[in-house]
Amino acid sequence: MAEAGKSPTAPPRSFVWTRRVLLTLLTLFTATPLYVMLSSSLKPLQDVTGAFRWFPSTVTVQPYLDIWKTVPLGRYFVNSLIVAGAATACSVVIAVFAAYAVSRYRFRGKRLFTVTVLSTQMFPGILFLLPLFLIFVNIGNATGVALYGSRGGLILTYMTFTLPLSIWMLVGYFDSIPRDLDEAAQVDGCGPLGALVRVVVPAAVPGIVAVAIYSFMTAWGEVLFASVMTNDVTRTLAIGLQGYATQTEVYWNQIMAASLVVSVPVVAGFLLLQRYLVAGLTAGAVK
Repeated sequence: MAEAGKSPTAPPRSFVWTRRVLLTLLTLFTATPLYVMLSSSLKPLQDVTGAFRWFPSTVTVQPYLDIWKTVPLGRYFVNSLIVAGAATACSVVIAVFAAYAVSRYRFRGKRLFTVTVLSTQMFPGILFLLPLFLIFVNIGNATGVALYGSRGGLILTYMTFTLPLSIWMLVGYFDSIPRDLDEAAQVDGCGPLGALVRVVVPAAVPGIVAVAIYSFMTAWGEVLFASVMTNDVTRTLAIGLQGYATQTEVYWNQIMAASLVVSVPVVAGFLLLQRYLVAGLTAGAVK
């Protein structure tokens, strides 16, 4: 018999408490490393390297000031912004046109193109490292265009694995937009390009934002290609953090402080655009 005042569709009490316990454990599992990072970034180096304490005996913001002096973090920050921003912009623009063509038109090899684009995600990134390295070096030797060790080369490298998934994601989103909008725009005098820019793109803003967030986050935190394709001038943040570990000492408090600082752009962008990201990723799931 149902309890008085309780909805018959309400979940059982055991389920509610199980959910609360699991969510609490998950929160602790996620928040504990973040707290350790934050507390360690506010400790002097001798406190971090000594016996671990949950609460710092001395709180200092000096590590947040020293991170800009120990390594050229500002230059790495600029490099990451330029590379991640350019790779994101190029991936979004190309993916919009490619996905629109796949979604709206029939052409020979369409299915093969779609399968090929999606199948690129099956291979590990390290598989493309050596081929891209050789291609960039040979292009530089033949044309004098320095792709290896440059920001432009790193942007092209990131596009090789952000662009395919971006196209695939936008194809699914464009498929969920009624074709009647395109036809109505063409009746009003718009060509295919005008219909895309004036009608389809505004309706696909959540999907485009989701693709942009994915591309930016992928490029911002990438380590493997950046460790090979950059030099001291073009090094990004993901590689620059290694500079806090020298042959004689590791500045753990500065590493923790720098890790929190470099996470701010991604976290802030994710929080601001979260609703677009959820809408974009769930597009087409329910029709």
